[in-house]
Amino acid sequence: MRFTETGLAGAYLVDIEPRNDSRGFFARSFCQKEFVERGLNPTVAQANLAFNPKRGTLRGMHFQFPPHSDTKLVRATRGAILDVIVDLRPESATYLQTFSIELSADNHSALYVPQRFAHGYQTLEDNTEAAYQAGEYYAPGFEAGLSPFDPRLKIEWPLPVAEVSEKDRGWAQLDLSEMSLRQRMAVA
Repeated sequence: MRFTETGLAGAYLVDIEPRNDSRGFFARSFCQKEFVERGLNPTVAQANLAFNPKRGTLRGMHFQFPPHSDTKLVRATRGAILDVIVDLRPESATYLQTFSIELSADNHSALYVPQRFAHGYQTLEDNTEAAYQAGEYYAPGFEAGLSPFDPRLKIEWPLPVAEVSEKDRGWAQLDLSEMSLRQRMAVA
């Protein structure tokens, strides 16, 4: 696997290194040892799938507060997504900065999302499926989100939004939630 640093510390694009022959190719998509060698959390507590029938579907910007903040390894297993992350670590030099990348079934890329980051995506094709390996169990009492439309985040969604849940549409903008966000995301 190839790990390429994004502009946000601890977040990596993870690409496969296919070995091709007449049958097609074979490649590792996850190796605990390689994650540990880079100081990344290799824990997989649960694996999730999200299927989205409509192009333009928006999911996000989701995260969990400590002590249940989670890492994610996100891959599009069918179709394509624009995957977006936001650094929510108040002590970070890249606090509130974003990174986005197209992940598709064709490019086989994955995005490693560190703890204390928000994550979301928009589908670029109909019938898109995203697979997540999460480093922490879902903890409903610690679940939160940011508005995917918050102008302070400057996220440029490439398509008109075809679908978004009421929950995701209702996340507070940073002007109303940042003080609490900073307090709850701070490292003790």
